Amino acid sequence: MTTVTFHSADDRLDGVTVEGHSGYASEGSDIVCAAISACVGLAECTVNEVLGLAAPVKVREKDGFFSLKLPGGLGTTNEATCQNLLTGLMVYLQALSEEYPENLAVRLDDDDEEA
Repeated sequence: MTTVTFHSADDRLDGVTVEGHSGYASEGSDIVCAAISACVGLAECTVNEVLGLAAPVKVREKDGFFSLKLPGGLGTTNEATCQNLLTGLMVYLQALSEEYPENLAVRLDDDDEEA
């Protein structure tokens, strides 16, 4: 199962961590993994390549680990853009987890409930 955790502090989403392989299908045929990878990759590319924010990213392909941490002090426009981007990512992944509940869990780090 893949677990996606959105991190928040001071009423601000400040990062996301993805852990584990979904187990939906074998490598190369796993549509759940592909969907997760694509949307997380788009979010990271938007933050770092389009907005140029240099947010720290860690990736370990062997165990399906990815993390992105937003820097502080982004300014009003970049902050709003990043909050909307991470919120959209969370909404999309929540919908995907409802379709594939045995393969994907989405959580908010300051909440014991699923996000």
